[in-house]
Amino acid sequence: MKKVGWSSILVVAAVLLGVAILAEAQQATKIPRIGYLIATSPSVIAARIEAFRHGLRELGYVEGKNIVIDYRYAEGKLDHLPALATELVSLNVDVIVTAGPADTRTAKEATSAIPIVMTQDPDPVASGFVASLARPGGNITGLSMLVPELSGKQVELLKETVPKVSRVAVLGTSTQPGQAQVLREMDLAAGALKMKLQYLDVLSLKDIESAFQAAGKGRAGAVLVLQNPVTGSHRKQIADLAVKSRLPTIYPRSDFVEDGGLMSYGTSFVDLSRRAATYVDKILRGAKPADLPVEQPTKFELVINLKAAKQIGLTIPPNVLARADKVIK
Repeated sequence: MKKVGWSSILVVAAVLLGVAILAEAQQATKIPRIGYLIATSPSVIAARIEAFRHGLRELGYVEGKNIVIDYRYAEGKLDHLPALATELVSLNVDVIVTAGPADTRTAKEATSAIPIVMTQDPDPVASGFVASLARPGGNITGLSMLVPELSGKQVELLKETVPKVSRVAVLGTSTQPGQAQVLREMDLAAGALKMKLQYLDVLSLKDIESAFQAAGKGRAGAVLVLQNPVTGSHRKQIADLAVKSRLPTIYPRSDFVEDGGLMSYGTSFVDLSRRAATYVDKILRGAKPADLPVEQPTKFELVINLKAAKQIGLTIPPNVLARADKVIK
């Protein structure tokens, strides 16, 4: 039997050591992969995506260099979300970031193993996404919009802007998580101001025009638009109909105003998206979603469009205008 010399053994050992080192290096340089699930279209969420990217850059992540982001857009067709979520799971992404409640619910149904970071949700506990804000307990964490009094503030702002208004049409979507609590807060605020609310259910694009017709028949003096994928996907149509109907309208986000709407007051969605990057960073560094508390909004903004006001013959009271964070002329 041929003896194996020490030189041969050393060669084999060196080769094995080299393979081990190479494998370890490849593992160390593995580029993290993020899946971003979005119910709307790229144009609708462009500012928020850029804010998320900016947040990542602040933390040292450069897209395409040391991190990869796979975007999946449902283009407002919510029935497409499950297939898109399944695609992201099949890509074995390290984290799934969701742009809204419908996206989070779909991602939750698609995986219980991959961490999920919400960029915003009206009430994560009521939605069943987390056990509590302090201790999420599962594979989901992120940011909440849980500020129930915000909807009441919007009602008050409408009254300040249009002092004679007594009836307000509310455009919402009954299937939106957390909406019941929002409506309760609005009812309380409206009652205190001796105003009546007319709730109009908007489930798809075809419901928007009929909602404005119903608002007219109901003698609404103003409109309040709630946040959901349907209204968010059709901002321009809603703003145009509000001007055409000469109805002062308040929106939940500034991009509605940038698309021609009168005014908005609400959580800064751009700020929430930027802050979501910190959750992604912590998870990529080994933190578990179950142990990362859900954070609430810290930045709110009032945006007013004077051009839209002029189109409907409305003069914004000086006390309201003075509080605006941004005025579009």
